[in-house]
Amino acid sequence: MKARANPFDAVVCVPTFKRPEHLVQTLASLARQRTGLRFAVVVVDNDSASQAGLVAAEAVFAKGPLQGQCVVEQRQGNCSAINRAFTTALAAYPDTRYFLMIDDDELAQPDWLERMVATAQRTGVGIVGGPVIPRFEPGTRPRLDNHPAFAPAYDKSGPVPVIYGSGNCLITRRTFALMGAPPFDTSYNFLGGGDTDFFTRARRSGVTFYWEADAVITETVPLARTRTGWLAARGLRIGAVNYRIERKHAQGSLGLVTLAGKSFAILGVSFGRAILNLVRTREPTIALHPILVALGRCFAALGIEPQPYRASTPHLRTRGR
Repeated sequence: MKARANPFDAVVCVPTFKRPEHLVQTLASLARQRTGLRFAVVVVDNDSASQAGLVAAEAVFAKGPLQGQCVVEQRQGNCSAINRAFTTALAAYPDTRYFLMIDDDELAQPDWLERMVATAQRTGVGIVGGPVIPRFEPGTRPRLDNHPAFAPAYDKSGPVPVIYGSGNCLITRRTFALMGAPPFDTSYNFLGGGDTDFFTRARRSGVTFYWEADAVITETVPLARTRTGWLAARGLRIGAVNYRIERKHAQGSLGLVTLAGKSFAILGVSFGRAILNLVRTREPTIALHPILVALGRCFAALGIEPQPYRASTPHLRTRGR
C-alpha cells in the first residue's frame, strides 16, 4: 500500500461568528507558529447569512502560508459550529492524531502549537489544556485578570482531573473515537458550556488530562465584557451550566431533588465566600461571582436558563415551553 504523502501532524480548528477582522488576526498568529510540525487549519463560519468569516478565511488561505479549508455551518449555535469543525477535520485529515482549537477572538503565542503537541506526545494523555490570558482594552479597571471569568483554571503544568474550556485545547483522535459523534451536545448551543460537558463526560469515560501552562493563548477582551452586567450574566451562565451537567448524571427523582437541595445549599454558602473574596481582592465583581454562580444553579433548578449564544432572540429560556 502506498503511504500518504506529507500527512499533517495536527489540525487547528477555528469556529467563527461575526468577527471577520479578528479572525484574520487569529489566523495570522497561527501563520507565525515556530514549529517543524505540519499543520492544517479548519475554519467554520457559523454566520450563514453574511459568511464574512468564510470570505476572510479564504483570502488568508489564498495568500499562504497557511493550508486548510473553510466551511459554513448552517445550524446556529456554538456546539454545532465546533462539531462541524472537528468532524470536518477528522474526515479530511485521516492520518492526523492531534486536533487543537482556538477561538476567533484569540491569538496563539508563537510556540503554542509546538508545546501543545509535544506535551501530548510526551504524556500520552487524551486531552491537553492551556491558559487563555485576557488582553484587556485601555480603560479596564485593574484586578479583573483575577476574575474567575478570565483567570486560567490552573497555575502550573502537570496532570489535572479535567479542563473546562475549549478555547485552548488539544484532543487526540483516539479520544474522539472513544466519545463518539457528535462530540459536543448541541443542547448547549445557546447556553454555552458544551465544552465543559464534553470534558466532564470524557473524564467519566477514563480520558486523562494534562495542563501545559507554557502553551499560552491571549484573548482580546472588549470593554463591554468587563462591565458589571456582563460579568454578572457570565456568573449566572456558569451556574446554569454546572447544574445542567450534574442533572444529566442525576439518578431518578430522588437524584433531582438532592441536586436541587445541593444547589440551594451552595447559595447559602456563597455569601460567606463572597465576603472572603471581597476582603482578599477588594474587587466587588470577584466578590459577587460565587453568589451569581449559585443563583444560576438555583434558577436552572427552577427551569430558567440564560441563552447568551442565541443571536437576535431573548436571552432567557424556560424549559418545557
